[in-house]
Amino acid sequence: MLLAYAYVIDFKLYQMDVKSVFLNGYIEEEFYVSNPLGFKDHKNSNYVYKLKKDLYGLKQAPWQWYGKLSNFLLQQKFDR
Repeated sequence: MLLAYAYVIDFKLYQMDVKSVFLNGYIEEEFYVSNPLGFKDHKNSNYVYKLKKDLYGLKQAPWQWYGKLSNFLLQQKFDR
């Protein structure tokens, strides 16, 4: 119904890929992860890696995305 109504009133609809949106958020805290299971790097097997961006599955990922979206909408003159 939404698509039909949008067509009748000549309204543009946009689609967002919500699954990958978490990968575009920057984290403000420091997070370190070890090598994931199945990843074989014999040279650096004991290394830990500092994250620069959110990972899907982090508890902070939805909150970071909400903050980014909220700031964008406020800049576009939307009300909270």
